[in-house]
Amino acid sequence: MMFDKRLLTGALLILGSELFLVLSGMVIKQISGDLPTEVIVFFRNAFGLVLLIPWFLKHGNQAIRTQLLRYHFMRAAVGVSAMSCLYYAWGHLPLAQAALLKQTSPFFVPFFAFWWLNERINRYAIYAILIGFVGVYIVLNPHGSDFNLAVLVAVLGAMLGALAKVTVRRMVLSESPQRIVFYFALFSTMLAAVPAAIVWVMPNTHQFIWLLVLAMTSTAAQLMLSKGYAYAPAGQLGPFTYGSILFATLFGWWIWDESVAIHTWLGVILIVIAGFVAMQSRAKTL
Repeated sequence: MMFDKRLLTGALLILGSELFLVLSGMVIKQISGDLPTEVIVFFRNAFGLVLLIPWFLKHGNQAIRTQLLRYHFMRAAVGVSAMSCLYYAWGHLPLAQAALLKQTSPFFVPFFAFWWLNERINRYAIYAILIGFVGVYIVLNPHGSDFNLAVLVAVLGAMLGALAKVTVRRMVLSESPQRIVFYFALFSTMLAAVPAAIVWVMPNTHQFIWLLVLAMTSTAAQLMLSKGYAYAPAGQLGPFTYGSILFATLFGWWIWDESVAIHTWLGVILIVIAGFVAMQSRAKTL
């Protein structure tokens, strides 16, 4: 009974995280027509760094001492690139489609883990990759008239997000989560400042409020995600991450009158199936 209660709590936290993630996407969709993606990404990371200043002042230089600075920088470079792709997708695709394509990230993880960490790719991972890529191909709809470059950008963002996760896996044995988050916020802010300066547009008061909301919803999503996985194994909670597709479909239809094409729904089904197969892959590996 206790296990079921913890699973329920974890599932609700994951669903809450996915809800706040979609709310972040809605904010980005709201302001992306007036602010360049580069500026939005910069402010998102800058606000994240500001939130970590109290932690740094409390723990001092000892808390950020590391021998893996190059990996921290690599994770930030890859992560901020993935974030830029994701934010571009939120701004230029229907909410449901952007949320769906973000969920393809797990299909790329086995490739990077095999290439970099020499982790074995079992048959479940191969099945998941094949099914997932067929689903992505259908969503891309390369033979249709409604092909959108933003779909390719979203898939690229998912691939870069997978590489960022593998980079974290490379560091997690010797680095604390707080140190990893701190260096990500620091280096991401520095890296994001360069492209933001090139296309700089100063947000007005209204846009600045939206950027603050984006920082809060993104932070809430991360906190609930981390808390949720403390209550139950990732394999059991993984299916609930697809709640973002449902939330995005409902909000996109309700606010922007967005509809999802039949071929996209077919791709959704295949990608969700691939996600469940990928979870079996991780279970067999553990």
